Parts: sequence; structure tokens; C-alpha cells
Amino acid sequence: MKVLVTCPPMLGMIGEFIPVGAQRGFELVPAKVTQTLSEDELVDLLPQYEGWIIGDDPATRRVFEAGKAGRLKAAVKWGIGVDNVDFAACESLGIPIINTPNMFGNEVADVAVGYVIGLARQLFLIDRGIRDGEWPKPAGMSLAGKHLALVGFGDIGRSVAKRLSAFDMPIVAYDPGVEGDAGILGVERAQWPQRLGEADFIVFACALNAHNRHMLDAETLAKCRRGVRVVNVGRGPLIDEQALVAALQSGQVESAALDVFEIEPLLAASPLRDMPQCILGSHNASNTRDAVRRASLQAMERLFAFLEI
Repeated sequence: MKVLVTCPPMLGMIGEFIPVGAQRGFELVPAKVTQTLSEDELVDLLPQYEGWIIGDDPATRRVFEAGKAGRLKAAVKWGIGVDNVDFAACESLGIPIINTPNMFGNEVADVAVGYVIGLARQLFLIDRGIRDGEWPKPAGMSLAGKHLALVGFGDIGRSVAKRLSAFDMPIVAYDPGVEGDAGILGVERAQWPQRLGEADFIVFACALNAHNRHMLDAETLAKCRRGVRVVNVGRGPLIDEQALVAALQSGQVESAALDVFEIEPLLAASPLRDMPQCILGSHNASNTRDAVRRASLQAMERLFAFLEI
């Protein structure tokens, strides 16, 4: 059986996984993709495959209907986020599908903390200055005692909280689907956007759903303390980028570190590219060899179990 692989991190190590699939009687076929394939490309490709390991591609009803009309029997969403996948369509079409949850809590949290430190101490501006022949010494911000608004308190959010709690940062965590403080010192709970005005940093570490798109918009940004710093390692559409740009221009937001964007890859014309106070990522927070191996092997195992029935 042939399995289409469209997840970029897994594709980066695909040579390691092809023999694993072959031992089980499956041919893993790597797609030629930078971030995602288009819906039209998937409609053309998918009918040729019995299985699909999905990245952040538009896994829509139209795509699954095309696959079902061909050879598609099952799919697995590689990783945690499932906002791009129409699970209801799979259920109605009789296509078994699952994701690989709780794979990247530590890895994404590491990057989130790196972004927080980078923004606090302006390490990225120092690096750029040194490369330009300068010797900059910007006055940074101490983290101890600074307040964190943490959006998302699942696997990733709790891992972020554990790390930043060790920096003596008081944390207000927002997540309607999770109760309690997970036993992490310094964590309090609130409903979004309560207490947002206390935050020196806002870190987004949650999934995207129908209720939280653009949860950080012009209205919520106006509630923030002037000079707040924003980090997003969740999903791009959690933030209204147009509103964020305006807030960065006005100084309401001091700086931002964004691993994810509303449109990916980031558009060449995006005004964020012209903002030196921003750190721009490439939706890469989960991408370590250890984590990719762990998630890919689980995705393969779950897909093969579906296909071997």
C-alpha cells in the first residue's frame, strides 16, 4: 500500500522512515512541499494512495471525497493541531482518522521560553547589530516578577508554565477545557480576557478552534498594558495580524515573537517583515530530531493499524 506524506518535519527525515514502512509492507511517498499542498493539488494526488500522513494541509471534505473516490482508506494528522482537518467529513465518509497528541510539549515550550528571553533582553537586536559592525547594549527587562498571560494550559501550556515559573514569573493561565493549576507554583486561572492588563508577556500555546480565532484583536489589545510583549507558538489566526501590526506601530505592543502566521509561509508583502522589533519564525517550534522521530513513528503505527484491519 502507498502512503502519501505531506508533513514537512517528517519529510525532513523521511529517509529514516521509508525502511520502517517497507518492513510493514507500506511505501511512504514524500510529497514535494514547502509548507502545505493546495486543495487542488491534494484532490489530484490523494486518490492514488491508501493512506495519508497529513501536515497542515487543507484536509477538507472536498479533498477527502476525492480520496475516497480513489484508493484512500485511512489518514493520520501528524502532530497536535487539527484545525485544518475536517473530521466530520471523515466520519461521514467512513475514513478512519486520528492525530498524535501530547508529542511536543517540551519542544514547543523550549522555543516559547527562548522567545520570551529573546524579547526581554533584545538578543535578536544585539545579534543584528553585531553583524552590521555595531556594538549595541540595549537595556533589557528582568523576568523575575514580570507577569505572564498564558493562553492554553494543555501539554504545551503546562510545559511553558513549569519553565517560566522557575523564572519567578507570576502566571495567569487561560483554558476553558482544563481545570486547576497542575501543581505549578505561581499559576492562577482566569477567563479570557480577564486580568489581561496585568501582563508583561502574552504567550499563545493553544489550539485553534471556531471560538478563539482572532482572540487577540484591536479590542483585546486595547486592554493590555502599554509595552506588552507577545509570543505565539500556537496557531497564526489566534492573532489578528492587522491589529497586531497597528499595535506594534503605536507602541502598545513593544515587540513580538511569532512562530506561526495567518498565512504560511509569511507573505513577502507582510508589514511584519519590516518591523525590527519582531522575531519571525517558520512554524518550526516542534521540530527537533527527537520529537519528529517520536511523532512520525506514532503516526505511522496508528495509520498502519487502520490499514491492516
